[in-house]
Amino acid sequence: MRGDDFNQSAAFCYLSLEEMVPQTHPLREIRRQSDECLKEISGKLSGLYSKLGRPSVAPEKLLRALLLQVLYSVRSERMLMEQLHYNFLFRWFVGLDLDETVWDATVFSKNRDRLVEGEIAKAFLAAVLRQARGLELLSDEHFSVDGTLIEAWASEKSFQRREEPPSSGSGARGKVLLHDVFGSRTDPEARKFKKSRFGDARLCHLAHVLMDNRNGLAANAAITEATTGAERKAAIAMLQRTRRKQRATLGADKGYDDRQFVDDARQLGITPHVAQFQRRTSSIDGRTTRHPGYQQSLQRRARIEQIFSWLKNIGMLRKTRHRGHRKLEWLLTLALSAYIMLRIRKLTLLPV
Repeated sequence: MRGDDFNQSAAFCYLSLEEMVPQTHPLREIRRQSDECLKEISGKLSGLYSKLGRPSVAPEKLLRALLLQVLYSVRSERMLMEQLHYNFLFRWFVGLDLDETVWDATVFSKNRDRLVEGEIAKAFLAAVLRQARGLELLSDEHFSVDGTLIEAWASEKSFQRREEPPSSGSGARGKVLLHDVFGSRTDPEARKFKKSRFGDARLCHLAHVLMDNRNGLAANAAITEATTGAERKAAIAMLQRTRRKQRATLGADKGYDDRQFVDDARQLGITPHVAQFQRRTSSIDGRTTRHPGYQQSLQRRARIEQIFSWLKNIGMLRKTRHRGHRKLEWLLTLALSAYIMLRIRKLTLLPV
């Protein structure tokens, strides 16, 4: 017999969110990892809040919501708050009860800015890396480095002549360059740049990632101005603040084939496995290229493009939603934390 299309809402509901989420759902492992990391940085979170006044939004719930925004490519905080109203999976992951009120989008953004000022994303990434190191998923011995362009949240019309251009430029021998005279009024830290010979120069920032070669996990990251030598300077800076063994290797493309970079890396105890530049004399000679590990590093180096692909397609970093290096680096660090947790889940589920 055909049933009637009749709906009468019940006055009470006796289901819990825990029962509604399947035990095999991928977010359960991500929630467990994030809870362990949040316990480690609980002291740092407490230092951001006063002991007086009204209770604020729990920073743990804020971070879980931001992780959801990255994992599910939710393009704005307002849309994230809308989904928290009706998405039971999102409510369970964040830690909201069925009858708990969802925050206003403006309140959420203001509380997020407090986490940005406290550099919580770096502490969270460090906690995630400690988990990976405890599972022996990091080698601390073989690395790769590369950079990618992130389009700025600024239009081409905002690129205008500066009111007070400098008398001497930042080029060789004080040569005045384009960015010395012109700049973006919307995002002053963005610069016009292109990494290839072809294509148009666009207002962008330069994102750098240092990858551990064992399982393709990001070990460090940075955001700098889009300039010619920024990749090499950022690579040295990331190596200096990354945990590594006394002797390590670093794979990179031919853009890092520079004498100063090679010398700086060797002073840090790093053997640079850099692809040789063919149009001029290379800084890498047969003392490095004759070893089998050199070719292995160049093959492994290509895996860093998987990180950039995930960040731009899933992590919504093809074009940033924020202005300035500080917020962009915070978002990049949080997105890499989400990526590493996904990789840890996948690697630990593989058969031995």
